[in-house]
Amino acid sequence: MNEGAIGTGCKEMFASDSEMIDWQERYKDKVTTADKAVSVIKPGDKIFIGSGAAEPQVLVRALVDKASSLADTKIFHIMTLGIAPYTEPKFTDQFRHNAFFIGANTRQAVAEGRADYTPIFLSEIPALFRTGRIPIDVALIQVTPPDKHGYCSYGVSVDIVKSAAESADMVIAEVNSRAPRTMGDSFIHVNDIDLMVPSDEPLLYYKAEEPSDIAYNIGKNISKLIEDGSTLQMGIGGIPDAVLKYLANRKDLGIHTEMFSDGIIELVEKGVITNRKKTIHKDKIIASFCMGSQRLYDFVDNNPLIEFHPTEYVNDPFVIAQNEKMVAINAAIEVDLTGQVCSDSLGELFYSGIGGQVDFIRGAARSKGGKPIIALPSTARNGTVSRIVPTLKPGAGVVTSRGDVHYVVTEWGVAYLHGKSIRERALALISIAHPRFRAELLRAAKQRGLVLPEEEERPFSGVIYPEELETEMKLTDGRRIVIRPLKPTDEEAWIDFFHSLSPQSIYHRFFGILKGVPYREVQKYMDIDYNERMALVAVLPEEALDRIIAVARYELDNRTNFAEFAIVVTDEFQEKGIGKQMLQYLAKIARSKGIKGFTAEVMADNERMMNLFRDSGYRMEAKMESGTWLVKLYF
Repeated sequence: MNEGAIGTGCKEMFASDSEMIDWQERYKDKVTTADKAVSVIKPGDKIFIGSGAAEPQVLVRALVDKASSLADTKIFHIMTLGIAPYTEPKFTDQFRHNAFFIGANTRQAVAEGRADYTPIFLSEIPALFRTGRIPIDVALIQVTPPDKHGYCSYGVSVDIVKSAAESADMVIAEVNSRAPRTMGDSFIHVNDIDLMVPSDEPLLYYKAEEPSDIAYNIGKNISKLIEDGSTLQMGIGGIPDAVLKYLANRKDLGIHTEMFSDGIIELVEKGVITNRKKTIHKDKIIASFCMGSQRLYDFVDNNPLIEFHPTEYVNDPFVIAQNEKMVAINAAIEVDLTGQVCSDSLGELFYSGIGGQVDFIRGAARSKGGKPIIALPSTARNGTVSRIVPTLKPGAGVVTSRGDVHYVVTEWGVAYLHGKSIRERALALISIAHPRFRAELLRAAKQRGLVLPEEEERPFSGVIYPEELETEMKLTDGRRIVIRPLKPTDEEAWIDFFHSLSPQSIYHRFFGILKGVPYREVQKYMDIDYNERMALVAVLPEEALDRIIAVARYELDNRTNFAEFAIVVTDEFQEKGIGKQMLQYLAKIARSKGIKGFTAEVMADNERMMNLFRDSGYRMEAKMESGTWLVKLYF
């Protein structure tokens, strides 16, 4: 029987040669049938069952067959892919299940009160076992056959299985000849197993559905945040798989994740995932469990590229934070306008669990160059309800707090919330909500006092941000800039941009000396529809706050089919080619919408602007009236 974490480790460290040699004899003595193995379980025992795809199915079936001789037996585990007959109503008096993470096979029992749910960070579950706060009488686990030294691998699930086995009074192992042997901190010696039941069961498979169009759009938005050399954490499902599809052109990505599935194999084979740039565990994929197809299980089998470690290590935020450029991608059920994230419940109905979300969000937040990301579709129930909500549903739990949230991503874009005011957060989240719900959300935000009463609804109601117009350009000094359409959430950046202009630039652009711009006037500059009223901004991509260095805009006059054009560039970035590139790009957009040309008013002494028009490549007419040039460009 195991003696706890410290006792077990010392026992192995100082084992004599004779003890190591005769493990084969001990192994023979421990081999038994499943029925005989579970017969040692007594009424009232606390039982741990192995995780994920490594559920010991033979032992679970034998346990349930023994139900008539058991009572008040408690069962603990995180999510398993396999059977959970102990949660059926007929076994209410025999088994009481306690889920650390609710899976599909236990959800109904928890909802009906026949099973329990314990909300806890995944990284902290092992401590419950090791300290005895949740004592484990019997651990039912799955392992590989022993190697020549007597060590069995935990296979595809090390996670909390290792700590449970090391803390249990008795360990019963299903020795599955089909289980892949995984590397890392992934082994238990035969001497530390009490009973061993041979089996030849196929591992449980997890098959993800093909990502939806919405998932692909979310994945595309997330992929733009992932730089070369980043280390990734992601789970399973449509959105993580969609993200991976957009990373084929990245270089030297690494993996440090709670779990993974088939999606990473292709990127490993293509040389995209190399782990060369990882700060810790260089050249290694680090995880605590995996679930997927047989191809995945063959991929991890005896593969030194991949190391499985216990959850208390993999999910430790302080370990995670040591990976520079750590990108953590986690899902949510709904997010309220202040940034509170619910990911474990549908209102009062517990749906899943906290899992490793907070572990990785906090770890990535403390990583140098790290990016914690919450991802969710903008709607649910076939588009009939918004998942960006004024307030969380009654009974919904906050998993990731306002203070922890950084990036929130939907198919409509990316909202960056960290360090932002409540007003800025609300506007940012509304801008990535489904357009059908934006006006409703803005009205709710006004009612709650989250935004100003005069906040314009027009920029939000039904206007689709034209992501396809985002482009990169180079300055004459070689620096890279991003030119993109103005967003409703650029208010603060636009105000900062205005105050970065010299008095002369302000005078030439606004035809007067302005000390500031009242908020109601700022709203007018945000009021664009990306069609008849268009504005482009130039930003420096390496700066997290998207500092605006230039703004160009047009507004169509429907009577003439000409659009009035204006542009201003911060003094620091003038004479670097920004004005010419933005004029030409905005003209290209205008031409695509059937606009005949641009008009502009230019102050007489603004020779720089006149030279911009002369060098534009378009036919130009200009005449002076009352000290102002009236310019017309024909496309």
